[in-house]
Amino acid sequence: MLVVGIAGGTGSGKTTVVKKIIEQLPQAQITVIPQDSYYRDSSHIPMEERKQINFDHPDSIEFDLIVDQLKALKDGNTVLQPTYSYLTCTRQAEVIEVQPCKVIILEGILILNHKPLRDLMDLKIFVDADADDRLSRVISRDIVERGRDVEAVLSRYKRTVKPSHNQFIEPTKRYADIIVPQGGNNTVAINMLKEYLQQNIEKYS
Repeated sequence: MLVVGIAGGTGSGKTTVVKKIIEQLPQAQITVIPQDSYYRDSSHIPMEERKQINFDHPDSIEFDLIVDQLKALKDGNTVLQPTYSYLTCTRQAEVIEVQPCKVIILEGILILNHKPLRDLMDLKIFVDADADDRLSRVISRDIVERGRDVEAVLSRYKRTVKPSHNQFIEPTKRYADIIVPQGGNNTVAINMLKEYLQQNIEKYS
């Protein structure tokens, strides 16, 4: 099993890169595990307090569970991936059955921040993007997908997103084996990564 970690700041284009990498590869051989599924449940605190959670801080992620499930997959076992709702800031009752496969892609802003998780990765990628580009994508995404208004998005960006990016995310670039500038627009890097994964899939066929 090949484990690939794809990190980068909020709105850097990680998800687009992942989609473009896997769109022409055999789907049965690749599983994408999003870090966002492992946010800690906050159903025990009032809704107004949940809205103040810093989702860009390492403490918001249940890293031990990601590590345990990834180890189980590498050992050939099926795991139950949790699901998370940004609208309610809570874990959902639904789980996703994930079976072992030839390539596991871990995607998320903080996945290179946690050493035990990094140590399980065979290839570490950091998707880089200009701060203004990231902010514009965050505004669009949070309004459409998370029900927030522009003022709330900008307030959160200044209060937690930007400081946490500088403290916890940007420094993890040094752990990356490959840095992909321009996110999903970098077709050269994406095609190289596609070829690399295809070779590994064929190698273990």
